[in-house]
Amino acid sequence: MRFASGAEYLAWPRKAVTVFGMSGVGKTTLGRRLRRADWFLYSVDYRIGTRYMDEHIVDQFKREAMKVPLLRQLLRSDSIYISSNITFENLEPLSTFLGQPGDPARGGLSFAEYARRQALHRQGEIKALRDVPTFIGKARDIYGYEHFICDTGGSLCEVIDYDDPGDPVLRALTDDTVLIHIRASEAHVRELIARFRAHPKPMYYDPALLERVWRDYKRQRGIDDDDDVDPDDFAAFGFQRLIRHRQPLYDTIAERWGYVVEMEEAAAVRTVEDFNRLIAAAIDRAAG
Repeated sequence: MRFASGAEYLAWPRKAVTVFGMSGVGKTTLGRRLRRADWFLYSVDYRIGTRYMDEHIVDQFKREAMKVPLLRQLLRSDSIYISSNITFENLEPLSTFLGQPGDPARGGLSFAEYARRQALHRQGEIKALRDVPTFIGKARDIYGYEHFICDTGGSLCEVIDYDDPGDPVLRALTDDTVLIHIRASEAHVRELIARFRAHPKPMYYDPALLERVWRDYKRQRGIDDDDDVDPDDFAAFGFQRLIRHRQPLYDTIAERWGYVVEMEEAAAVRTVEDFNRLIAAAIDRAAG
């Protein structure tokens, strides 16, 4: 949604906001603060993990359990139950399922299996984003929430067709919510990269980008056999490419369909009033 002025946004009686941007800019922190102030919080990653990826995650847990004789026996006799315990605060089962490609002795997946899991995540993310209008309705009709905030994953920018104004993800978000890009500072980008080198974690890649990064990594490291790839080293290498790839995409989304607030501005928000004033100011800046 677009507004002629900040005042028009402030007068909007039932607010619905989608926040997006790279990891660590404060999306989830804002969502939790608003949730405590009686806004409905919709976490895209939580929805992916509990609705669209749950069966895949649990099936993988079962494959691992079947390698242990005792657990194999108990599973086959339906004597134990295995489930994923994803919460807003703990999305580890989803990350673990995505994994990293490379040497199996170091926990790596074959590139084909890694790409398959990436594709499953993409499908789940698109479906979870398209669910936003439905959950705006549920939040109001079932739970009695007047206001709604959608906390997107960092890969929102990877699942949009920028040349299609009828793209279903875009329509689901722009028809019913105002899009807010929480823009990272360059210092934060450098901090993210350094943090990721120390503690690599699974990430989602656009398929074409993943192919390029995988090829470039092996060429630069002089690796021919996929099993010689250090999964963590590849993750650190790929993350730098990924973060730079996403920055202009976030900017494009904000320029065409939303508004920008700076990471430092978002960090200063303490109340709903602070949040709404921040968005109103961003709308007025964009209006010129």
